[in-house]
Amino acid sequence: MPTEMTYTQARANLKALLDEASDSREVVIIHRRGAEDVALIAADELRSLIETAHLLRSPKNAERLLRALARAKQRKGHPQSIASSKRSCATRSPASANRSR
Repeated sequence: MPTEMTYTQARANLKALLDEASDSREVVIIHRRGAEDVALIAADELRSLIETAHLLRSPKNAERLLRALARAKQRKGHPQSIASSKRSCATRSPASANRSR
């Protein structure tokens, strides 16, 4: 649940507020009189949200990722190293299929 406060409260406690947003990874909503509310969020948390939105933008990719997540939750599949995963992806890419013809 996000922390919520007024602009005046946020201004008076800015350092503590920044520390809270960074340490807790929670969003802080700041209410402004006569203007839209704004959200304060840790920068790396925002980057993560933007990347997730990017990955889920493609319906095909979203479906693939959700299937992989379901398999992981059911503990199906086998752990593999990053190097092994890269090799596996490279052998399935269209470019490698065209080279083998």
